Amino acid sequence: MIYIPQEDMLNRIGSIYKLVILASERALELNNGSPKLVDTTSTKVSTVALLEIKGGKIGYKKVDATQGKETI
Repeated sequence: MIYIPQEDMLNRIGSIYKLVILASERALELNNGSPKLVDTTSTKVSTVALLEIKGGKIGYKKVDATQGKETI
């Protein structure tokens, strides 16, 4: 079992809630057949998703719904 400290990812994402949503969405993508973006022996999609976030391979964009513009 791989242990991934939260602090590593929270510095990158900023909020535990955003981290959970991002990881769950990526895990769903991986479960539907998307290729892994990191080299790992783990077969758990949740672990792979967290490793991708920790490695900076996955991020998010904030969309302003009122103006339809993306902000980072």
